[in-house]
Amino acid sequence: MKRKMTRREDYLKLIHTLSKKGEVHGADLADELDVKRPTVCVYLKRLIECGDITMDEHHCIHLTEQGLAIAESTLDKHGMLFALLQDLGVPSAVATEDACAIEHSISPETYSALKQLLSDRQINL
Repeated sequence: MKRKMTRREDYLKLIHTLSKKGEVHGADLADELDVKRPTVCVYLKRLIECGDITMDEHHCIHLTEQGLAIAESTLDKHGMLFALLQDLGVPSAVATEDACAIEHSISPETYSALKQLLSDRQINL
């Protein structure tokens, strides 16, 4: 179950990030994730079934409100964890990688406590 949520969050986060630059297609995701297009197509069907995305007649991918909420929550967790790791002296490249790993498994309680810690230390997210 955790692996499915991790992949789901990764796809939605990437779709959200790419959508800020323009239209998003399956080929864009395949290129970014370094996977084959059929792999992306199969997973996009799952995201449609979950109600996270829609696709228009030009195969452009759009986040639903639900998908956007998951993507933004994941990005928020990533940003907070990255800021915390940076504050602890972790090099940027390592902090980015570790934040990506931790963002999928952190509990809401721990996330809230760490966010409060950053706020108390006046660290910008």
